Amino acid sequence: MYQAIVFLPLIAALIAGLFGNRIGDRGSQIITCGALIISAILSWVAFFSVALAHGDHAEHVQVLSWIVSGDFNINWAFKIDTLTAVMLVVVNTVSCLVHIYSVGYMSHDPHIPRFMAYLSLFTFAMLMLVTSDNFVQMFFGWEGVGLASYLLIGFWYKKPSACAAAIKAFVVNRVGDFGFALGIFAIFMTFGSADFAVVFSDVASYTDKSIHFLGMELDLLTTICILLFIGAMGKSAQLGLHTWLPDAMEGPTPVSALIHAATMVTAGVFMVARCSPLFEYAPGALEFVCIIGASTAFFAATVGMSQFDIKRVIAYSTCSQLGYMFFALGVGAYGAAIFHLFTHAFFKALLFLGSGSVIHASSDEQDMRNMGGLRKKIPVTFWMMTIGTLALTGFPFFAGYYSKDMIIESAFAAGTGVGQYAFGLGVVAALMTSFYSWRLVFMTFFGESRASKHVQDHVHESPQVMLVPLYVLAAGALFAGYIFHNYFVGEHYEEFWGSALFLAGENVMEEAHHVPTWVVISPFIAMVIGLATAWYFYIKQPDMPGKFVKTFRFAHALSYNKWYFDELYDILFVRSAMKLGMIFWKRGDEDTIDRFGPDGVSALVVRVADKFKQMQTGYLYHYAFAMLIGLSAFVSWFVLGGQ
Repeated sequence: MYQAIVFLPLIAALIAGLFGNRIGDRGSQIITCGALIISAILSWVAFFSVALAHGDHAEHVQVLSWIVSGDFNINWAFKIDTLTAVMLVVVNTVSCLVHIYSVGYMSHDPHIPRFMAYLSLFTFAMLMLVTSDNFVQMFFGWEGVGLASYLLIGFWYKKPSACAAAIKAFVVNRVGDFGFALGIFAIFMTFGSADFAVVFSDVASYTDKSIHFLGMELDLLTTICILLFIGAMGKSAQLGLHTWLPDAMEGPTPVSALIHAATMVTAGVFMVARCSPLFEYAPGALEFVCIIGASTAFFAATVGMSQFDIKRVIAYSTCSQLGYMFFALGVGAYGAAIFHLFTHAFFKALLFLGSGSVIHASSDEQDMRNMGGLRKKIPVTFWMMTIGTLALTGFPFFAGYYSKDMIIESAFAAGTGVGQYAFGLGVVAALMTSFYSWRLVFMTFFGESRASKHVQDHVHESPQVMLVPLYVLAAGALFAGYIFHNYFVGEHYEEFWGSALFLAGENVMEEAHHVPTWVVISPFIAMVIGLATAWYFYIKQPDMPGKFVKTFRFAHALSYNKWYFDELYDILFVRSAMKLGMIFWKRGDEDTIDRFGPDGVSALVVRVADKFKQMQTGYLYHYAFAMLIGLSAFVSWFVLGGQ
């Protein structure tokens, strides 16, 4: 069963990619969608048989012997426990729905087989990552996801902005992946193995060890964990390595849903949770994770409030929600982090695919300033987006209410300085999340239409092949939190997770159930304030946003320009790299290598050869004269040398 779950998407990708011209668009869609439907169904079977069964039902499935070099032996094997089962459900369910949705959304694209092959390849790489039982296999899936994301973001390769976004995502992720690779090297150097079982079982004996790194004596486990987390910062778009995420919106909307809801961006969260036995013995690293996560949640929320591209607003929302997951990990609430990953996959995929339905209905328009009044023309999409927004903002009894509130309560219950920092920023970010989410709904679906007459005349509801995935995701956004919260973070926590998550101390989520009432209701109050503010700004007083921008120009400019991170990186890295390249080109290549190489020694040889060539006239008396001169010189040297 597990082999089928993992390898069916790969087989579908190979068939659609290699034989797409023969089997056609419809054949490629049937094969890839069929394979993902089977994988998704089997994933739910695995979830119920592993995660919801009584007792710890973790399994180890050997596939093949992969790398054998001396004492170094790496097997390709699947580690199937509750954490893996949850990720299988998330990845394959969302990917299956995205595949089906793409049948309608990409119906007019001339390269359907290639697109479907890329989607399935991406899914396989993510499945490789989440089923890995060693760091090498995880790195293989990690890089496979990066490659597939590059192909998907740059799918419309004739579009310069898409190519630039794909390259940016690839390069920024290489920065994080370098740290991740260093962390894996350090693990092998320390433990002599890359297998999770070997490393995790021996980690407690290295708690007091130090390592000489960058001229400093550093705690060994803290250094390893921070290096691993740098990889997670790249994949999961945390503050500093987040700049690729909004630009990735240049890819088709199904790609946005797949990358930003359930797969690539959650890889970092999964990796930290999987490595909980390492991080639990590195409290300094956990504090670093918490600070970065809380800062990202706040930062991305501030940026999301001023964007006008409907997909970019949702992209910054993803960045912010990932920040919540990471600061939950940072305070030791691993179950809450994965629970939010689980619920977030449903409502964020719903929002992305819903935005794709809006774009499809509005003749590919993405600027919310050119929308408005759509709720009567595309009512199904409107209600689907509303359900996703209610879940995202944490409206009571929707999915996000159970998971996000647990994260905020766990941060407070941690009782640490970084926990209080995360709690404060988490509540403020919840207010801003509510504001920009309802701002999107009000600007898109309410008021008078601001679209052109041509666009207004052609607004239409999406076909059922695009709406059915929205219905399924809406059901998840409505009920996933209520159904599963007792397992992920409640009274069934221990039997549900088994040995999949490790805690060295007390479970902070136990304390989270006993925090003061004002802590419990603070996210709800923040959500209501954000909703009320958005309603006042965009429904009651539509001229208020313009007045606000004029009054607070600097704050708006900072938010609208994404805190100038791109401009800062352009100055620090791009321009400096260009200048360094110019120096190497002009001073190194032209003035040194070319001057003494092709333009120096080589040119001298050519000139000397030309002179000798001129001596070859073809006249016999010239050669006789040269021989006479040579003979005279030899005799003179012999006579003078003899004396």
